[in-house]
Amino acid sequence: MAIKKIFSQLDFFGQCRKYDIPISQCPQFLFLIMGLVIISSSIITYALGTRYIRDPEIALLLVLSITAVLLILAYLISRSFERLAQANRLKSEFISIVSHQLRSPLSNMRWALEILMSGKMGKIEEKQLEYFSILKENSDRMRELVKDLLTVSRIETARLSFKKEMFSLERLIKELISSFEPFSKASNTEISFQAEKDLPMILSDREKIKLVIENLIDNAIRYTKGKGKIEIKLKKKDGNLYFEIKDNGVGIPKGDQKYVFQKFFRSKNASRYQTEGSGLGLYIVKSILEKAKGKIGFRSQEGKGSTFWFILPIK
Repeated sequence: MAIKKIFSQLDFFGQCRKYDIPISQCPQFLFLIMGLVIISSSIITYALGTRYIRDPEIALLLVLSITAVLLILAYLISRSFERLAQANRLKSEFISIVSHQLRSPLSNMRWALEILMSGKMGKIEEKQLEYFSILKENSDRMRELVKDLLTVSRIETARLSFKKEMFSLERLIKELISSFEPFSKASNTEISFQAEKDLPMILSDREKIKLVIENLIDNAIRYTKGKGKIEIKLKKKDGNLYFEIKDNGVGIPKGDQKYVFQKFFRSKNASRYQTEGSGLGLYIVKSILEKAKGKIGFRSQEGKGSTFWFILPIK
């Protein structure tokens, strides 16, 4: 059993699959690399020690002592990384399980609310309809959060499927602007769109790219207060399609900008303006674009607005 356990620990690929991480980040693989470095360093140290220390036994004892200390430190460090990897795996599994378990009851709740609000189960008073609308709105928010959590779980466990097809990015953007029209009008925000003529189609996952643009438009509207203006541009640039969305909203504080694409991060002024959000949108956007061989960036100034852009390969 002990020998079997030792061999299982040496199965680097198996351990990496267990933690859902690349081999370069696997604790056991890192321990092996550190061990090889320590052994090489010990040989060099011994060679130098015998050159400057007359008694070879003292030199050997010194090298063995240093090597033992370094190996113990390497083992402790690798164990710490292993515990972190285990905790990260458990966290991802927890998010995935909870999200799946929440999806069904939330869908049932939404279905029941729609039946009640339709009046098919009896006459609905105006005040009751108001409360039902509040419940439906909160139910929809929970469904969106669960959907984001499931997407994050798939990203972290490398299970995010990517089905490539040819489609028009320009047509997709126009469809999304149209779908956001009620939200933008309610927020007193105007959306304009400019696209170069005769833009080529791209080969990518249409639904995933749709999610990217949805998140960027949704953020632009939510973080634009008062009379807002959002400008969207699409053009061909260096063999790629270049998308840009610019708003005149609250902007991102300079100190927060380096954290923008991290999970669950929300800038300081988001709570100040009471803007809703989970802090997952931009993390999902960046992860999808990286999988699509694209790139994302932004420019922002607090109080003056933000400009987010991304590029996607045409083929």
